Amino acid sequence: MVDFWRKSSGFWLFVGIFLAAAPAARADLSGQALVQALRQGGHAVYFRHSATDWAQEDHVSMAGDWTSCDGAKMRQLSDAGRETARAVGAALRALAIPVGKVISSQYCRCVETARLLGLGEVEATTDIMNLRSAEYVGGSAAATARAQAVLATPPKTGTNTVVVGHGNLMSSATGKYTGEAGAVVVRPAPGAAPGFTVVAVVEPKDWIALAAEIGGR
Repeated sequence: MVDFWRKSSGFWLFVGIFLAAAPAARADLSGQALVQALRQGGHAVYFRHSATDWAQEDHVSMAGDWTSCDGAKMRQLSDAGRETARAVGAALRALAIPVGKVISSQYCRCVETARLLGLGEVEATTDIMNLRSAEYVGGSAAATARAQAVLATPPKTGTNTVVVGHGNLMSSATGKYTGEAGAVVVRPAPGAAPGFTVVAVVEPKDWIALAAEIGGR
């Protein structure tokens, strides 16, 4: 069990709040089977960025504006969103899920989510783009195709790729949609359109419930 879990009473309070209404992970894989599949590697886990401050608005007038971490210019994570990202990252580490690459949209709220997960160095790229700004990267179809190519790329043997992006791109690329900090787990499948299959849809409370139930077993 990671030191964060042993030392933070606040984290365990957070766990308790989530477990009160935690459903099982949804889709083809769930519970122990999902954890064991991820421990073997070979998957991509697409996270929607964590909870944001909806009193803030995005103001994009030129390419690159989305990298701003100024709440007056772009919508940022809320304090609750930051805590959720930390908790989900701690749960993934407690579950001993190996991560090879962490890829993020360049939006500050996505990069911050990826960093707070604490799963490795973050690579920010326009290959993962909010569809509201897709005009700057060739349009929605092109943005969706690039995201699908990322998800279809097999990770290094024995590891998984973590991707942090936006809900609209998640829906367009995978056909699934989650709340903020939710995740779609896919497995590359060469020859199948769009190059991967969806194996699970996991909300943040699901990861935390799995870590509390299974831990490092």
